[in-house]
Amino acid sequence: DIPLAQAEEAGAMMLFGEKYGETVRMIEFGSSKELCGGIHVPATGAIGLFRIESESAVAAGIRRIEAVTGSGALQAQHEERAQLASIRALLKGAADPAQAIDDLLKANTKMSKDIEAFQRAAAGNVKEDLIGKMTTLSGIHAVGAVLDLDSKNIKDLAFQLKAEKAPFFGVFGSEARGKVTLSIAISDDVVESHGLHAGNLVRELASHIGGGGGGQAFFATAGGKNAAGLQAAVDAALAKLQG
Repeated sequence: DIPLAQAEEAGAMMLFGEKYGETVRMIEFGSSKELCGGIHVPATGAIGLFRIESESAVAAGIRRIEAVTGSGALQAQHEERAQLASIRALLKGAADPAQAIDDLLKANTKMSKDIEAFQRAAAGNVKEDLIGKMTTLSGIHAVGAVLDLDSKNIKDLAFQLKAEKAPFFGVFGSEARGKVTLSIAISDDVVESHGLHAGNLVRELASHIGGGGGGQAFFATAGGKNAAGLQAAVDAALAKLQG
């Protein structure tokens, strides 16, 4: 132990500002001199295995290193090896797990794109079918259905119908990828002439699917959990238009 002034004169690194007492312990490793942070070992060998877990910036010019030592580092090594063994088992003993995972991710991305392309094509067929089923209620082209499309494709479909078949009112239910949704689309002229608001209407009808939602006057969506209530919600929306 040495006086703080002596440590300062020796050029020791001080990381804790003015929190040191008058007497400090200075640690020297080669040319490096630092004041002790409070963890004491008789020799560096007593630390044992040293494993850096993370490194990050905490302030300008200051980096934080988080590490484990001794038995903690050994335990971390064992856990990492066990995780790698589990990954190898899932990958059927692949010689290069990293490459195998990369291949799987690429295949998954391709399949997702293929599914999206298929759904876009399916939406085109659904569009023609909906146009054929469209009726006229209160002078408005109206249609409602529960569709096997995801919310993105339903929105695209609704906007196409809204643009092409004005005056238009459409309500669409969907259960895709585990998500139950209800969407309402109303052309701008119907919003103005009939005072309808898709956001208010879908919020009211969301109770049929055990959820909630909202949106703009011309398009709105609601999410819920009860797929069995989708058809009732569609029917109720069309009844509102008739009323």
